[in-house]
Amino acid sequence: MFSQKTTFALFFGNRGFFPGSLIASARREMTGVLKELGHKTLSLPEKATRFGAVETTQEGAAYARFLRENRGKYGGVILSLPNFGDETGAIAALEDCGVPILIQAYPDELDKMRPELRRDSFCGKFSIMDVFSQYGLPFTVLKPHTVHPKNKQFTQQVDYFDRLCRVTSGLKRMTVGAIGARTTPFKTVRIDELALQQNGITMETADLSDVFARMAALKTGDRTYKKKADVYRNYTCWKGAPDESFEKIVKLAVVIDTLIAEGGFDAIALRCWVEMQKHMNISPCVVLSELNNRGFPAACEVDVGNAVTMFALGLASGNPTACLDWNNNYGDDPDKCILFHCGPVPQAMMTGKGQIADHAILANSVGPNCSFGCNTGRIAPTPFTYGSMLTRDGELEFYLGQGEFTKDKIPADFFGCAGVARIENMQDALQTIGYLGHRHHTSVTPGHVAAPVREAMEKYLGYQVTMV
Repeated sequence: MFSQKTTFALFFGNRGFFPGSLIASARREMTGVLKELGHKTLSLPEKATRFGAVETTQEGAAYARFLRENRGKYGGVILSLPNFGDETGAIAALEDCGVPILIQAYPDELDKMRPELRRDSFCGKFSIMDVFSQYGLPFTVLKPHTVHPKNKQFTQQVDYFDRLCRVTSGLKRMTVGAIGARTTPFKTVRIDELALQQNGITMETADLSDVFARMAALKTGDRTYKKKADVYRNYTCWKGAPDESFEKIVKLAVVIDTLIAEGGFDAIALRCWVEMQKHMNISPCVVLSELNNRGFPAACEVDVGNAVTMFALGLASGNPTACLDWNNNYGDDPDKCILFHCGPVPQAMMTGKGQIADHAILANSVGPNCSFGCNTGRIAPTPFTYGSMLTRDGELEFYLGQGEFTKDKIPADFFGCAGVARIENMQDALQTIGYLGHRHHTSVTPGHVAAPVREAMEKYLGYQVTMV
């Protein structure tokens, strides 16, 4: 679900004394290139205004009506300047568009600088940026200042803007499910529901008593159980795990899927201990792992802040996400640490198929063979983006950073699913995170996507972001 490309509304700016042929070719080129890149587009009909572009305030009003009529069908606007463009018409058209705007300007060619051929888009782009700034209308511009749609650099710009738009539109109308009350010893994961709601994120809750009751009512002969059991048998290795644990884990997976559907959740945060182990004799880690593997963010320990962060990172990367502990130093290397959790890491981020194990740490309190369900293994080497979120004084505060999981070995007897992370100037990053009061968890996703996530959060959503 994270890889769905953004549909763009296309805007073409015009200045009357430039030839209409520049607009006509731009409409063909821009539409064609974006289609090749997998994006659907919406364009003002060519006959709706002069050349199907926008120059005057009246033409801007016509374009604004076009956007209103198509509200919800597009996630961003690409403002294309085949020539200088007109800033007055542009602001009239886009002031209330409600989505991110990418400004693209065509380059001039040195052998086409005669008055009837030159574009002057280089200069016109500044005028658009100037007036948008005067009106407080946020916009995005990327390097280089001018670029032809058929240039590979424009492909890179579209890729960046697409990720930015996915984050913006996703977080504007997100619903996160908190299943179970906050894990009592972890005040670190406390969250302000009203702050979330004021920023467009709805938090809905479900109780573990309801989860356990639904599990008890589910029969192994039910079609939903059988279908889910097939998924889990093939997902990981169950050698040594009791049949009773497998059955309960499958039932839990069915129930959580049902809650997700009923609540329309975009992500969940689950209370994963210690009731699961005491009353159900299972650990739900593999359920979270499987959800994360299919692109549905699932955080443990009722960490709603990281569930939201996972959702944002996944929207940007198009890859699965995981919620991990800042857990161990790695020898004496100041730029390396071990990121770990008991087993919610998606298989797509692991070096191989996982192994279901008893919870070696919780076994100290609940006893052995009472907490099978940890999907253990190792995290595969890859560049990654990481981040987390907390609420303070009604605001959402994030940090973002980038690093890489390395090939460094972790001792074989190290429990859970872990990887060695290398982060440049990690000691500075850890101090920043700690002084800001962030939790001991961090969300990760493969790929370096911090830049579009940051711009979406700061510019279009109004969140506070610290880069570490």
